[in-house]
Amino acid sequence: MTENLPPCPECSSVYTYEMGTLLICPECGHEWSRASAEPANDTGDKMIRDAVGNVLADGDSVTVIKTLKVKGSPTGIKAGTKVRNIRLVDGVDGHDIDCKIDGFGSMQLKSSVVKKS
Repeated sequence: MTENLPPCPECSSVYTYEMGTLLICPECGHEWSRASAEPANDTGDKMIRDAVGNVLADGDSVTVIKTLKVKGSPTGIKAGTKVRNIRLVDGVDGHDIDCKIDGFGSMQLKSSVVKKS
């Protein structure tokens, strides 16, 4: 192969391959087109948005909009729980918010389950 393929946008794996018009990652199974991958790399703009579409920033306060199960906890995190002073990170598996929740401790959340307060 003389062609350099871009890494997977989901897991950053370098073992991507081309099948027809799609690029495929064998590690996570993500499929994307080359046309959609190139403009995303050029912008460099990674705005993280909450479930309603508001842009999140470090230090914001958010509210959990959906009851979440937490491994090792019998109750989980209830909808309506406020989380203060969030930190945005490049997390694993879509978990892009790093925070500390009273009663649970430090954990990561997905931006799709929170709303900016």
